[in-house]
Amino acid sequence: MIAYFDVFSGISGDMTLGAFVDLGVPVDWLKERLSSLPLDGFDIRTEEVWQNGIRGVDIFVDAHDHVHAKNYKEIKRLISESPLSDRVKAQSLAAFEKIAIAESKIHGSDLECVHFHEVGGIDAIVDIVGSFLCAERLGITRVHASVIPLGHGFVKCSHGTIPVPVPATLAILKGIPVRDSGIGMEIVTPTGAAIITTLADSFGPMPSMVVDAIGYGSGKRRSGSGLPNLLRVVLGTCDEKGLRETISTEKVFVVETSTDDMSGEISGYLMEKLFDEGALDVCHIPVQMKKNRPGTRLEVLCKGDKLDRVIELILEQSTSTGVRYHQVERALLKRREVVVDTAFGKLQAKEVTYPDGSVRIIPEYEVCRRVADEKKIALQDVYTQLCLDMNQSRL
Repeated sequence: MIAYFDVFSGISGDMTLGAFVDLGVPVDWLKERLSSLPLDGFDIRTEEVWQNGIRGVDIFVDAHDHVHAKNYKEIKRLISESPLSDRVKAQSLAAFEKIAIAESKIHGSDLECVHFHEVGGIDAIVDIVGSFLCAERLGITRVHASVIPLGHGFVKCSHGTIPVPVPATLAILKGIPVRDSGIGMEIVTPTGAAIITTLADSFGPMPSMVVDAIGYGSGKRRSGSGLPNLLRVVLGTCDEKGLRETISTEKVFVVETSTDDMSGEISGYLMEKLFDEGALDVCHIPVQMKKNRPGTRLEVLCKGDKLDRVIELILEQSTSTGVRYHQVERALLKRREVVVDTAFGKLQAKEVTYPDGSVRIIPEYEVCRRVADEKKIALQDVYTQLCLDMNQSRL
């Protein structure tokens, strides 16, 4: 199942949860699952709202008076020790980590002791963990989102008056496409930013899909912009011409330059530095240059947030005086990190799902190299044994 988040008027935790409830997730089921954390002392209620003739669901999380806010360390333990699925745990921990890291850097506090409303509030816990529970129940396997719109202006908080978007929201959205909405209020909260950046595989236009259901989650405030303060989540499946469930797409950049006066030693060093800085792929391609000189074309694949650093590094470390770059879209098979039992002990590997639904577990080169060095055996023998073990016994 594909989900497309149409973030035309912002996103928050309650808007996300409201959209999922509108898509059919029962509130009683959600409360029961959240109570297993254990997370008592709260209630969830909904209201039907109408904005610009569109019906949506408004979610309210009511915390009891005796409930106290928790710090990041307490929340990690609460989630890790819960009976939730591994997927929901991992997503919830990832979202809270994004908020905690952002807040700790902004306010100069210790990460483990970050203790404030966004992380410790009962509503944030319900919104974040509840959203990932809903995504799992609805069978969502891939999420795409529109470019994220941001508001402007100022908002008052416990630290005083701060600009919109608030610093934590901007920090969480690093590397994510955003745009100015023209709305003079906060429309993307840190919780909403953490949820969508954890869920979404890509940001841009709606993918090719057959629409099955639409849900609308309502925000609490009205912007005065004329737009309904709603988050729209569209569920569907790939059509016959669309990408299959095992394939995801994302936009990346190709950076390239050609040289005919650079030594192999420098080329090798530059490749290592590019990978260290986050390049997705680096290759050297033989080319025939002007005046019949043999040369090398350097081609680097990277994400948008690494583009400037990749260009800077190439111009610093190579003999090139200029580079070319352009954005491309790449398709990726579904993959995830797993731990497997092998003849050499528990080792990390990569599980890849192919278009026909078959699954293969592939050992990583660095893991094989380490085993070969430790056991004093040939690298090819390590690969042979691990490929056999990994596709017979997965944890």
